[in-house]
Amino acid sequence: MENKSKLIRKLSLSMLVFYGIGTILGAGIYVLVGKVAGVSGFYAPVSFMLASLLAAFSAFSYAELASRFPRSAGEAVYVEEGFGIKPLSISIGLLIVAVGIISTAALVHGFFGYLNVFIDLPEPLVVILLVLAVGLVCAWGIGQSVIIASAMTIVEIIGLLIILYVGRDAFYLIPARLPDMMPLPDMSIWAGIFIGSFIAFYAYLGFEDIVNVAEEAINPRINIPLAIIISLVVTTLFYILISVVAIILIAPEKLSSSNAPLAMLYQSTTGQSPVVITVISLISVVNGALIQVIMASRVLYGMSRKQWLPEKIGEVNKNTHTPLFAILIVILLVLFFALSFPLLSLAKITSFITLIIFTIINFALIKIKFSQKEHNGFMVPMLVPVTGGVSTLIFILYLSSTFI
Repeated sequence: MENKSKLIRKLSLSMLVFYGIGTILGAGIYVLVGKVAGVSGFYAPVSFMLASLLAAFSAFSYAELASRFPRSAGEAVYVEEGFGIKPLSISIGLLIVAVGIISTAALVHGFFGYLNVFIDLPEPLVVILLVLAVGLVCAWGIGQSVIIASAMTIVEIIGLLIILYVGRDAFYLIPARLPDMMPLPDMSIWAGIFIGSFIAFYAYLGFEDIVNVAEEAINPRINIPLAIIISLVVTTLFYILISVVAIILIAPEKLSSSNAPLAMLYQSTTGQSPVVITVISLISVVNGALIQVIMASRVLYGMSRKQWLPEKIGEVNKNTHTPLFAILIVILLVLFFALSFPLLSLAKITSFITLIIFTIINFALIKIKFSQKEHNGFMVPMLVPVTGGVSTLIFILYLSSTFI
């Protein structure tokens, strides 16, 4: 396949970290903390901790694979290297694209929930305008897109720090409320926690997106693994703290009834209109959507360059250095899902597909470690992909029998 124009390397370690934190936060705490509390009740922090452990093993597996194979369409490449089964590799690549598309559609609903605090507009109109705006930014250029995403990520972090500050009284109440947050060995309780962790797992999605901008990253064999680990650690700390503050200060059933949970938390603790936190929440959700669209379009680009998809999809515009046709496909599919399904259904679908992908990716790394032992970059013990693969598989089987 002739290469008329290529992606360019503009992303430093700090940009990659902000890219990862931005998509994880945007896909999670600003939208779903109330939904997790609605299922897990006072055990919502336990659900978030369980989800973080589930994500962590796969994150470390991704870090080694990204160091070994720093290319776009990362997951599809990893599966090809591990199993050498082309149809499986193509299927994984398409599933990754589906995750990006469906996740973005869920975030668009989250944006509408927060916008509704200010103005009552028809949801289809909000969905269409937001998705088109995100598409235009993605088409503009990767450097510009990630600079915008990084700026929005800083705003997201400030928003969460504001929530932790106004809700600081919750930390003094932890000793008294801790018994309420410690689950008993009762299967009915743990069933709710597991389902809550399944929903919370959606909030950790995003670290894997980093691998799909490998061909636009500076020194990807070192910087991408570091960015994955740093992003997951930072966001996990925020998730645990925010979920603890939220369920201590607001009854879980009340929290779950809100489409703008952090705005409710801010208003209930300060007695003030949640203008600032609502604006920050809107920015956070847009940031998550922007990064998901970048990721999905880069996977389509990478698969086209491997001649797994039509050549047209892999064309890079000479002026913007972005795959415009791939971005167009992603945007149109986001519009379809956002206009067809509610937020919680989209989040559940995204989490379930991602668990399947993570299972296969972990087993691909196990195979690669046996067959390609020589590697000078980032490496993890064999126990990591084994635990990651088995735990995600068990989670899939449990959810298939009880929830899906």
